[in-house]
Amino acid sequence: MPYPEIRPRRLRRNAAVRRLVSETRVDPAELVLPMFVKEGLTEPRAVASLPGVLQHSRDSLRKAAVEAVQAGVGGIMLFGVPTRKDETGSGGIDPDGILNVAIRDVIAEVGDATVVMSDLCLDEFTSHGHCGLLTPDGAVDNDATLEAYARMAVAQADAGVHMVGPSGMMDGQVGVVRRALDAAGHQDVSVLAYAVKYASAFFGPFRDAVESALEGDRRAYQQDPANLRESLREVELDVAEGADLVMVKPALPYLDVVSAVRAAVDVPVAAYQVSGEYATVEAAAANGWIDRERVMLETLTSIRRAGAQIILTYWAVEAAQLLRQRY
Repeated sequence: MPYPEIRPRRLRRNAAVRRLVSETRVDPAELVLPMFVKEGLTEPRAVASLPGVLQHSRDSLRKAAVEAVQAGVGGIMLFGVPTRKDETGSGGIDPDGILNVAIRDVIAEVGDATVVMSDLCLDEFTSHGHCGLLTPDGAVDNDATLEAYARMAVAQADAGVHMVGPSGMMDGQVGVVRRALDAAGHQDVSVLAYAVKYASAFFGPFRDAVESALEGDRRAYQQDPANLRESLREVELDVAEGADLVMVKPALPYLDVVSAVRAAVDVPVAAYQVSGEYATVEAAAANGWIDRERVMLETLTSIRRAGAQIILTYWAVEAAQLLRQRY
């Protein structure tokens, strides 16, 4: 007896069937919203190169954090924008610096209703815009920077953060941060390691959001976009040093890296859909060239399908709302 005719399209015939057999789903609880808070603002300020993204005042940050919780977003990643920057990025370590104040504000507002994370890097706070302290000849001093990261981690943990995100790509940063947290009695604060961070052209709009003073580039410490095996080595080192989660940044141009990292480790894998990815879609949608909502969800699904369990995205709240309607 001949086999019946095989028709895979039967499982695509309508939305209900497609939803039933969907292999990959993005859950709102897997989304993390990056948020910027600027010292001295009394009203939120739009970021021109990131449509819909704001530099928040302390008051608007608290309100936006509540909105994110109500949408079901799994986490918030905080970035501080100080009014004064210096050579050593001292504002990132100061307990009364804008980032540490913002952590306390958000924790007071939402508590444990979502995961409050903080960027652990000096670039937002340094007058030169680099992620670390500089030697007299202008190179980033890896080991001196680690000492600053340790102090910054403790300051953020003292402010109440749930998870720190060392993102400067200094050798040994995860181990130094983990030991500093433990020594200060913050054993329960998690470390989300920016284990794979490429020297990418997709970061441009982010630098507007944090008012970066960077001249030149960060290729001496961020990774070469051509390299994959190097990424796996970085991930292996960070996990050995105590990373609780690891992250790939950017996301869409590096889905092969996300997949390889997922296969290599047994800790949760995150990916950061960075500012340039977001701005590219927003610009195309504004010109009527693409369907914005469909592209938004398609990109998030592709990152999830590649193996990222957690996705940092500027669409987190809107995407969460759309996903709850869909499923």
